[in-house]
Amino acid sequence: SAGRWAGRLVAPGPTRSREELVQVVDELRDAARRARPLALRASRLGPSLEVAGTQELTAEVLVVDRPGWARAAAQSFEALMGDVLAPAGGAEPRRVPSAATAQTASLLALLAGRVLGQYDPFGPGGDGGRLLLVAPNVLHVEHALSADPTDFRLWVCVHEQTHALQFAAAPWLADHLRREVETLAHDLGGSDSLTDVAAAATRGVRAWREGRLAEDWSVLDLALDAEQRARVERVTAVMALLEGHADVTMDAVGRRAIPSLTRLRARMTARRRRARGLERVVRRLIGMDAKLAQYADGARFVRGVRRSGGRFALDPVWQDPAALPTPRELADPRAWVRRVHG
Repeated sequence: SAGRWAGRLVAPGPTRSREELVQVVDELRDAARRARPLALRASRLGPSLEVAGTQELTAEVLVVDRPGWARAAAQSFEALMGDVLAPAGGAEPRRVPSAATAQTASLLALLAGRVLGQYDPFGPGGDGGRLLLVAPNVLHVEHALSADPTDFRLWVCVHEQTHALQFAAAPWLADHLRREVETLAHDLGGSDSLTDVAAAATRGVRAWREGRLAEDWSVLDLALDAEQRARVERVTAVMALLEGHADVTMDAVGRRAIPSLTRLRARMTARRRRARGLERVVRRLIGMDAKLAQYADGARFVRGVRRSGGRFALDPVWQDPAALPTPRELADPRAWVRRVHG
């Protein structure tokens, strides 16, 4: 599978003695446990969890290495895509990777070296989903930031536990996203479409380097038609909501719980902006720039909704798909408040 091939491609990352690694795993698990009540309070999701009857739903916590994350991500991707990835005619998977498998493996290998944590509502596991913490990446980034390990690990876990709470508060959300992604995947399922995306990536990098594309160019903008782009924009708006709400929650836990919180935020923000040269190209191609923009766009939306509508004004987004923000509303929180609250 793509996950196994990605695991062979990715560098292992920082290493420690066996005793130190056992300690890191134990501390990450403990951070995930301590993060849940902090995230519950700071996220203001309690009322929506009560409405959904999912207050006791918890995510399974898995501390993994980079190959382990790649395998788990591939499992989640296959579950998310449904029958889109099924071999035609019931054929057996090939032992030598196809071009699509190789491309997916390369993408997963790149991401495996960058992801700190991920909440996965689509992969195997219980109703609460699973929370993946990538130990070598956490070690690498906390060292790069000169961060207090206890504070940094708890801060990361608050973000991921917030995602777990979001999907628990909105039990319909995973299926909603799956339907949107499956529809888009069916549109792009042919080899010609995938080739078009790869060709667009090559053209985009060349044009960007020559100054013929703006800084906010996207491979998808170059490869998709208008209807496909609209679907991607709807999914992106939802992901921005989720990421922005989690980012706001991370900062709302307060310095009593995470003493170096202000310093962590400043250093992480600076790190996100520092990409240069080849790293900027890679981030563009694998979607990391779009991911980073989601944090900022979504956080502005969440704060704007609460300023305009009050402390719990965001609650409807967890209770009804019709209340999810449109791409335009994401940039205009007051418009969302007017539509949803009247």
